[in-house]
Amino acid sequence: MKNMTLENIARACGGIYYGPEEKRKEEVEGISIDSRKIEKKWLFVATKGQRVDGHSFIPDVLKKGALCVVSEQKPEADNVACIFVEDSFKALKDIAEFYRNQMKLPIIGITGSVGKTSTKEMIAAVVSEKYNTLKTEGNFNNEVGVPLTIFRIREEHQAAVVEMGISDFGEMHRLSRIVKPDLCVITNIGQCHLENLGDRDGVLRAKTEIFDYMKEDAPAILNGDDDKLSEWKEKREGLTYFSIRQEENRQAKIFATHIGGHGIFGTDCTIHTPAGCIKVHIPIPGEHMVNNALAATAVGLKLSLSLEEIKRGIEKVEALEGRSHLIITEQYTILDDCYNANPVSMKAALNLLGNTRGRRCAIIGSMFELGEKEKELHKEIGSYGVEKQLDVIVAIGELGRYIYEGALERKKEGSFPTELFYFETVEAFLNACQDILKRKDALLIKASHGMNFQVIVEKLRCCAS
Repeated sequence: MKNMTLENIARACGGIYYGPEEKRKEEVEGISIDSRKIEKKWLFVATKGQRVDGHSFIPDVLKKGALCVVSEQKPEADNVACIFVEDSFKALKDIAEFYRNQMKLPIIGITGSVGKTSTKEMIAAVVSEKYNTLKTEGNFNNEVGVPLTIFRIREEHQAAVVEMGISDFGEMHRLSRIVKPDLCVITNIGQCHLENLGDRDGVLRAKTEIFDYMKEDAPAILNGDDDKLSEWKEKREGLTYFSIRQEENRQAKIFATHIGGHGIFGTDCTIHTPAGCIKVHIPIPGEHMVNNALAATAVGLKLSLSLEEIKRGIEKVEALEGRSHLIITEQYTILDDCYNANPVSMKAALNLLGNTRGRRCAIIGSMFELGEKEKELHKEIGSYGVEKQLDVIVAIGELGRYIYEGALERKKEGSFPTELFYFETVEAFLNACQDILKRKDALLIKASHGMNFQVIVEKLRCCAS
C-alpha cells in the first residue's frame, strides 16, 4: 500500500509507535480488523466490539506475520511493532482518510434511504466496462465498513464505487471526510432511521452531509422523482437529475421511456441522454432498477463511457442474495428481498409481486427504526398489500402484528379476497408454512434484517429442491 509506512500511519492517527526502529519505514500490504483475514506484512487494528475484544487476537496475528498492530494497550514486548492509540475505531478512520488522500482514481459515493446496494451494483457493473473498478462488498457501508473498503483499493484500480450508509446526524459528515467522493449519487429520501432523524427533512439533511467534503464543482446525481431531492438546490450548482417520469420532471436530462415490465424477470426500457438513446434490458426485477440504470448511465457519462459500454454494463448486472434475488425451483418462485425493509422498499416489492402471474404470497415482517409512527406505517403496508389484491399475506414479528391488523381492516372495508395470517416468530411460520403455501406459488420474502428472514429463504429453497 503506497506510502503506508508505519511511521506515516502512526502520524496519521496520532498514535505512538513502539517497536523495532528498522520497521518504521516498512509499508503494510493490507489492513484489517478481522484477525482471520490478516496476512504477512499486514496491519491489524485491534478494536473492542460488543462481543469480542480484538486485543485478545494480537498474539495470533503476530504468528501469522502481521507487520504491526494498532492497539489501545501498550505492548509488553520490545520486539513487537505496535502503534498505541486511545481509540482504535477513530484510528481506523484517520488511517483510511490518510490513505484516500493519496489516491488519484475517481471515487463514486452512493447514498440514499433505499436502494443503495442495488444502485452500487448497477453503477459498478457499468463503470467496470471501461475501468478496473473496486466496489463495496456486502454491508460494509458504515463508519467501520467504509474505511475497510478504502483499504482494499490498490494501484491497479482505476475507479471505486463506495456505498455510504448512516442512521444519525454527523455520520455522513464523517464518512464524507474519509471518502471525499469525486462524484455522488443520492437514490432517494425515504422513511428510514426516523428514531434518530425525525422525519424526511431530517433524512435529507443527514444524507446531504455527503457534500461536506466534496469539491464545489464535483458532480452530484440525484433522483428527480423524489420530491425532497428534486426541490433541493442548497449550496450546489450543476446537479444532474434522472427520472422515470420525465413528463413531470423536465429538469431531468437522463430519463426512461417505453418501460415494459417482464415481472420478476426484469424490465425493458429506452434510456434518453444528452448523448443519445439506448434500449436496454435490465435483468433484475422492479421499477426501482430502472432508476438504478438511469443513475448508472449518468455516472457512466460523467466518466466518459460510451452508450454501448453503458448498455453492456446494465445488461450484465446481477442481483445479490437478499436484494431482489430471484430463486426459481420446482416448488416455488421466490423473490428473496429479505436483507432489509422500510415502507418505501416494501411497497415497491409488493408492487412487483402484484404484477406476477399465479398465486401471489407476501411473507413480510417487522420494519425497524421507524420511530413514533411505526404502528401506523406497518398498518399502511398491510392495507397496501390487500389493495394490490395479493392472494396471501403472511405477517410475522412483533411489529408484523400491525401489518396484519392493517390488512384485516382494509379487507373488511372492501371485501377483498386476500387470505391473511399472522405469526409471532419465524419459527412459528415455518412450522405452519406447508399448510399455507401451494406448489407454483410466487413468494415475496421481505423484512428488516434483524428479523432473520434469510432462514425462511433457505428453508423454502431446501424444501423445494
